Amino acid sequence: MADLHGRIGGITAGYDLKADWNGERLNGRIGGTFNGKDIDLRLEDEQVSGRIGGHINGFDADGEVGGARVQVRLGGHINGDSVELSISGDSVHGRFSGRLSGKDLNLKLDGEHLHGRIGGTLDGKDVDLQLGGVPVALAALAAACAYKALEDEQNEEKEEDEN
Repeated sequence: MADLHGRIGGITAGYDLKADWNGERLNGRIGGTFNGKDIDLRLEDEQVSGRIGGHINGFDADGEVGGARVQVRLGGHINGDSVELSISGDSVHGRFSGRLSGKDLNLKLDGEHLHGRIGGTLDGKDVDLQLGGVPVALAALAAACAYKALEDEQNEEKEEDEN
């Protein structure tokens, strides 16, 4: 069994990511025990499906994950986000949530270490993951899922503060 672990975001405003990979299913936790979401992704013949979070406060993942690309929808067709990534050599790059209002995803692979950034210099989040045998494309998707979970939580907190 492989082990994916690391962090998305900073020390104070970030989420840990810990998940086990058995060759078909990536199962674990984004964030902590109380402030976080479960992650459960199944990969079969380059088709990925699963759920991040619970039935009420979570989102689905559905799409394709191959050796050189990721095309996945996180959430619904209206209130969801697209993840489109290309993998070439030691580089993973693409977009999270569309061309106009989305964020760039730029990651580098150093051995079993995947690191980089989702989003810009000011409003982005760092990615620092140890793959532990998890396929790069699936690990990059898990990073995007963690990014979405963290962004969703921060947006909810901002809305509560404004009210």
